[in-house]
Amino acid sequence: MNPGRLLQGLALGGEYGGAAIYVAEHVPDNRRGFYTSFIQITATGGFFLSLLVILAVRLAVGEEAFRAWGWRIPFLLSIVLVGVSLWIRMSLRESPLFTRLKEKGKASQAPIRESLGDPRNLRLMLLALFGATAGQGVVWYTGQFYAQSFLLNTLEVPFLTVTIVMAAALALATPFFVVFGALSDRIGRKWIMMAGNLLGAVTYIPLYSLMSANRENPVMLTLLVFIQVLYVTMVYGPVAAFLVEFFPARIRYTSLSLPYHIGNGVFDGLVPFVATWIAAETGHAYAGLYYPIGVAALTFVIGSIYLRETARTSIWEEVGGAQEAAGE
Repeated sequence: MNPGRLLQGLALGGEYGGAAIYVAEHVPDNRRGFYTSFIQITATGGFFLSLLVILAVRLAVGEEAFRAWGWRIPFLLSIVLVGVSLWIRMSLRESPLFTRLKEKGKASQAPIRESLGDPRNLRLMLLALFGATAGQGVVWYTGQFYAQSFLLNTLEVPFLTVTIVMAAALALATPFFVVFGALSDRIGRKWIMMAGNLLGAVTYIPLYSLMSANRENPVMLTLLVFIQVLYVTMVYGPVAAFLVEFFPARIRYTSLSLPYHIGNGVFDGLVPFVATWIAAETGHAYAGLYYPIGVAALTFVIGSIYLRETARTSIWEEVGGAQEAAGE
């Protein structure tokens, strides 16, 4: 397992749940997918910006200096972002729905125990994990980091070319987070996410075969990576709104965060370890894809059968309706 990815997923899970809920409670029910999809942009957007920063530093100091000490510069620059995020975090008030829950005495006093100890809530968490976030995690990792690693290490495409290919594909695909988030408000969230999982499971090996055949064609490589990131936007764009709507308000924060960070910290974090192991054991260049394909396929099956559609959910019903909750 990649320890860095595991810790990143666990840390992200807690903060992500708060961000998703906070945005979801400040927007209309019928636009929740659209507004929460902007949260989803930050993950891929951060990867895009990191590519640009690393490329700029690498070109500025030279390859040898970058390997020796220059790689520390991007980490130092990130301190500014940490400071800004901390300031924003400390400036936020309690979300309006949670405030109303406390006023009505309906807030959970033991959310972890209630989430894990109640069979109904535990079932919801397991469904969210295996029917949504596990597949979302591996599709997200495969479409971005696995693709980058495959180009660099397996196909041995030059670093500069890989960076340009990845940056271009990410820039082209990123707007589709909002497209699919908004579309999920109209046609539902479940089947957009399931389609992204199914497409990944069915097409990863053909896509990577085409990447091998076109390793000297940057335009074709950009298109092939763009397609994979498009799958990312399908599974990830609607998921924040879906998770907020899937759980009761009194345990929403805990119940949402746990399956999210397990899906992104464990299932996602296992991709490089399991993929490397399978490829080494089989000697097959594409065998590492069997793991993300299997998880995405599992999520498609479980999610298609057992997940309910949530797009028409009013999250304010537990506190008496939107107008009462807003104090109108």
